[in-house]
Amino acid sequence: MRFGYWTPVFGGWLRNVDMAEERTPLDFAHLADIARAAEAGGFDVTLVPELNLNDIRGNTGPTFDAWATSAALAAVTTRIEIMAALRPSYHPPALTAKQAATIQAISGGRFTLNLVSAWWAEEARQYGVSFADHDDRYAVLTEYVDVLRGLWTQTPFTHAGAHFAFEGTHLEPKPDPLPLVYAGGESEAGRTAISAFADAYLTHGGTVAELETKISDMRRRRDERGLPSFEHFGMAAYAIVRDTEEEAQAELERVTDVREGAAYESYRDFVTKSRLDTAVDLRDYSVSNRGLRPGLVGTPEQVAARIAEFEAVGVDTLLLQFSPALTELERFARDVIPLARGAVAAPLPR
Repeated sequence: MRFGYWTPVFGGWLRNVDMAEERTPLDFAHLADIARAAEAGGFDVTLVPELNLNDIRGNTGPTFDAWATSAALAAVTTRIEIMAALRPSYHPPALTAKQAATIQAISGGRFTLNLVSAWWAEEARQYGVSFADHDDRYAVLTEYVDVLRGLWTQTPFTHAGAHFAFEGTHLEPKPDPLPLVYAGGESEAGRTAISAFADAYLTHGGTVAELETKISDMRRRRDERGLPSFEHFGMAAYAIVRDTEEEAQAELERVTDVREGAAYESYRDFVTKSRLDTAVDLRDYSVSNRGLRPGLVGTPEQVAARIAEFEAVGVDTLLLQFSPALTELERFARDVIPLARGAVAAPLPR
């Protein structure tokens, strides 16, 4: 199992807890401390999410730019994979290709991409970006990846497509290696597109049975296209690890004490502009990306056992959220990762 964490570019992950109480300040020195602790603790990858408005705190909340943060993290780390989220409607493809090649050089080959179709119509409106229909966004995404790979491998590059056109374009230096392309989606249009262009598949948090079904479906789609299996199957999750199960459950109740407010404006946009294969509610939305659904809540032994169940059905990458980000990441590295990578307890009942 590869262990990853979400870089908290929104200043934390909890919608029901005040930002000050999360003790995850939004300043780069703190993000760098988290990255160094992750490397020291055995983490393999960090996902740097991209939103220009704050999905956790509401439209007026703070957020850092994902790509500037990724470049900075690449410069202060030595081993961890830096996975930057990328939404094509916010990035001209040739400039993105140049930025990615530059960050790949800064990182020494550790930079990867998480392609996202985008879902937040209000963010697009505020930032003056067009917001296409759901299926059209995946059509753009597919051609966008073709353009990136063309610019990264061909000199000069010429392309005439439905959405982008280039003639005799030069891009140097080329990234080495080519950035791995991750993507996630649950709709039929999303899965069809991703099975064609992505190198690896990511999903929101789910149960073991749900992940088994998703992974089986995506493996079938790749096989039907005559393509090799995805290099990785990753899942988002929020982890709560405590010395006792009672302490873990008490923390779960604290973070899911639902209070509607500004932080839930994006929830309505998300569920109406996305095509999800799993119903969500406000309690699920207490943390992002259905992170509580995998059930990584309990003692180190219980959480390690649950991780073993996900690994058994094909999940090989966990992208974890913690709060407070630094101290809980350190706890997870100390108490769970050694168990998960060695002998673990018998799997928990589903």
